[in-house]
Amino acid sequence: MSKKKGNAADLAPSKEEKKGLGQYILGFFLLLYTLFCGLPILLVFISAFTDEKSITQNGFSFFPEKWSMAGVNSVLRYGSQLLTSYGITIFVTVFGTFLGLLVMSMFAYSISRKDFRLSKFLSIYLLIPMLFNGGQLSGYVIFTSYYHLKDSLWLLILPLCVTTMNVIILRTYIANSIPNELMEAAKIDGAGEYRTFFQITLPLLKPSLAAVGFMMATAYWNDWQNALLYITSDNKKPLQLLLVNIQKSIEFLLNNSNVPASARAAMGGNIPQYSSTMATVLVVIGPIMIVYPFFQKYFVKGLTVGSVKG
Repeated sequence: MSKKKGNAADLAPSKEEKKGLGQYILGFFLLLYTLFCGLPILLVFISAFTDEKSITQNGFSFFPEKWSMAGVNSVLRYGSQLLTSYGITIFVTVFGTFLGLLVMSMFAYSISRKDFRLSKFLSIYLLIPMLFNGGQLSGYVIFTSYYHLKDSLWLLILPLCVTTMNVIILRTYIANSIPNELMEAAKIDGAGEYRTFFQITLPLLKPSLAAVGFMMATAYWNDWQNALLYITSDNKKPLQLLLVNIQKSIEFLLNNSNVPASARAAMGGNIPQYSSTMATVLVVIGPIMIVYPFFQKYFVKGLTVGSVKG
């Protein structure tokens, strides 16, 4: 009898085996989910190199009948202007993200200190723009008529520099993840507020700064409405505004019957509406897709650790 029981126990799967099997099943479903999420991006990449006639006749396909560089060439045809716009976008993204992180982290540090008298006042002051907004028209009047910043790169940086939600994320991370005793010890050793912030708080803020910084960089990279409102010089146009203008030019050529033949010939005869649209998307999301894997671990850690009190 005991022998039979022993054999039955040997045949029954152990808890570790069940746990391992469950992890394999979960990993399989996560892999399928990842593939489904990646298929639209793959379709954008393939469509950018698909012949326009194939898209018109058969629609978008992962296996196009004919390949073509017409859509990509319609975007690359702008040459030096495309490089200039790339440079402007990179500068605005990097400088704006750095400036915003510096200002918001100092703000978050200030309102996280319980012994700071103005912490409650500044917290309420921070929430006011989140609840009440003057609107786009009033902002345009203030920036152009009073600040005289028309056609200035500052108008691509300042409107997105400080946001309430990002300050709240940084403040929560400081309050929940950085021990107050550490700051008190620094104060006992004679460190001032600036030294405590830059030498103790700021290095410990790296995960949260990476998460907020990635969200800020994405917002700066994708912003084109501020450029459309305020930027008029070609040497100051960011990448997104240039690509919007490219799409408008293609739509104008397609919808206007009075366009001369020379303009259509400059686009290669057959104007690639759909493939050029996908090529435009590829130019915009390409750098973000390259940078995201390096920030992913900080992005997840910064949001989870900063929002859950340990």
